[in-house]
Amino acid sequence: MDDLIKAALIGVGGTIVLDIWALFLTRTFQIPGMNWSMVGRWIGTMPQGQFAHASMAAVKPVAGETTIGWAAHYLIGMAYGLILLAIWGSPWIARPTILPPLLVSWTLLVAPYFIMMPGMGSGVAGSKTPKPNVARLKSLVGHSVFGIGMFWTALLLSRL
Repeated sequence: MDDLIKAALIGVGGTIVLDIWALFLTRTFQIPGMNWSMVGRWIGTMPQGQFAHASMAAVKPVAGETTIGWAAHYLIGMAYGLILLAIWGSPWIARPTILPPLLVSWTLLVAPYFIMMPGMGSGVAGSKTPKPNVARLKSLVGHSVFGIGMFWTALLLSRL
């Protein structure tokens, strides 16, 4: 299988593991996961030049926002898998280890902390949320789970 396809699948696998983790947290501990419709709404307002909002809940809904949000979620996961391939290359895909996907997922916390959260009205690294440290921890744990999911997927693909 081509390494580009494997890298994209590794990102999708990591995203699926993250989604299972979020579902577990919601069902077991009533900890709400990311509202992908709000992410879709945020992205859906960008073509009109609107990149930051005080509150996504106050923004008028965008047609297809749920689909946009979920598609972005999985496309970003695929992009992370491709970044992993770009940095560590084919040898890592052939013999995956845990540290590279964790380093990628932790480094890329800059995206939610400095782009997504501020753009959606939550402030830099969730500083405008009621519990900023909880928001930061949820992102850190989520990205860690995603990294573990990319590793598991790469391990599975390396054995096929």
